[in-house]
Amino acid sequence: MGTTDLLLPDGRNLRVHDSEGDGFPLVWHHGTPQSGRLLPPVVEAAAARGFRVVSYARPGYGGSAPQVGRTVGSAAEDVRQLADALDLPRFAVLGASGGGPHTLACAALLPDRVTAAVCLAGLAPYSEEYDWYGGMVDDSSLRAARKGRETRLQHGETQEFDPTSFTDADWAALRGTWGPLGEDAGAAGDVAAEADDDLAYVAPWGFSAADVRMPVLLVHGGEDQIVPVSHSEWLLRNLPDAELWLRPRDGHISVLNALPTALDWLRNLHDCP
Repeated sequence: MGTTDLLLPDGRNLRVHDSEGDGFPLVWHHGTPQSGRLLPPVVEAAAARGFRVVSYARPGYGGSAPQVGRTVGSAAEDVRQLADALDLPRFAVLGASGGGPHTLACAALLPDRVTAAVCLAGLAPYSEEYDWYGGMVDDSSLRAARKGRETRLQHGETQEFDPTSFTDADWAALRGTWGPLGEDAGAAGDVAAEADDDLAYVAPWGFSAADVRMPVLLVHGGEDQIVPVSHSEWLLRNLPDAELWLRPRDGHISVLNALPTALDWLRNLHDCP
């Protein structure tokens, strides 16, 4: 596995992680907060199905320079740059939680490069047409972001994670297969980077769901109390070519146990060996 620091045209550094090999490329988009480093359960499940995993740290995380004012759609140009640097003419995209919107950004804005997308427990664009916050145990960070960057930064200085946001199944997943995700999230926290993520989630994304004209698989837990399933239901209604796998007993983390099966779906599209 390799780690590369890319100097982007705007002068920022972008830290990229690559499992390497000759498998079909799969760009992983991490959640909030995460460092962007490759997670063993992701790499292992992908490698078993013929995929090479590339990940990167979003601006402000894990060695990547901040980008104040970034939108969700900004991720697409960063991914285009890393794909050019690694000579990846075509690739699939996959993201979990806050990585979901950035996965859709690449699908919408890089149609010449992206082949298909998978979103696990991903957010939908902010909307007042339904209760966008409904079902979240703690929506305070996102509500603070709606009031602006300074309010969100101040909120982040005192915010503490509410453990009831995770279900029993979530905690079991973190004690088992997804322990590396929990460890990475604990070490990756950055008040400003998290604020910039939340600001991007609740502002216009820079593209619409209708722009995503390729197959999208949505996977969501029916007991998710961080990103309620209503988000994937909205995406299902508004994406041109999407299907939703609802896992009624899963929460926000335990739904990641569906990753191997989701990768099977992706492999079938790409005819991987």
